[in-house]
Formats: sequence, C-alpha cells, structure tokens
Amino acid sequence: MLTMLWNLSAALRGYMRFYMPTNRLVDWLRSPRGLHWAIPVSIAAAVGYFYATGICADLAQSPSLGWLNILVMLFFWNAVKFAWVALASPLRMLARRRSVTRAGYREAQAL
Repeated sequence: MLTMLWNLSAALRGYMRFYMPTNRLVDWLRSPRGLHWAIPVSIAAAVGYFYATGICADLAQSPSLGWLNILVMLFFWNAVKFAWVALASPLRMLARRRSVTRAGYREAQAL
C-alpha cells in the first residue's frame, strides 16, 4: 500500500511539474539562465497573485459565488510560491557565484 501511494505521488508530482505553467516558470527561474530574472519576475508575479487572491476573496463573500474559494486557495499558493522564489534567489545567486569562483580558483592552481 505504501509503495502504491509513493508511486502515485511521484507520478502526480511529475505531471504537475511538467504541465502546470507556474511550476514551469519556477523551474526556469531556478535555472542558471533564469536566475538573472528571478527577483523581478517573482516579485511581480507574487504581487499579481496576492491581488487576484484579494479580489477573489471579496467576490467569494456572496452566497452564490462560494466556488471562488478554490481560486483563492490556488492564487494564494502561487503567490507564496513566487514570494519564496524571490526570497531564495539571492542565496542561489551567491551559491552559484561562489561555486564559479571556486572552479576558477582550482583551474588557476592547476596551472
């Protein structure tokens, strides 16, 4: 039973990682090419998603639009995801710069 749940969760994660647009954008922002754009794009996306969360939360207050709470949760999750990318990107940049510096130092020592 545990193996089946493990395989199901791995398949679901793979599907979500490949087909959901925000996950693809987060993957690109974490790549070396997208790391340069990670902070401005993440801040803009987080602000936009927080704004959409607020609008949907206000609209979901009416009795006939309770289904918008699903969008509220989705928008909030995406906003937190992009906010986390914006906070973690400077650390990734420093780690990448440090690894590149160490590699250059090792090459200079080999000569």
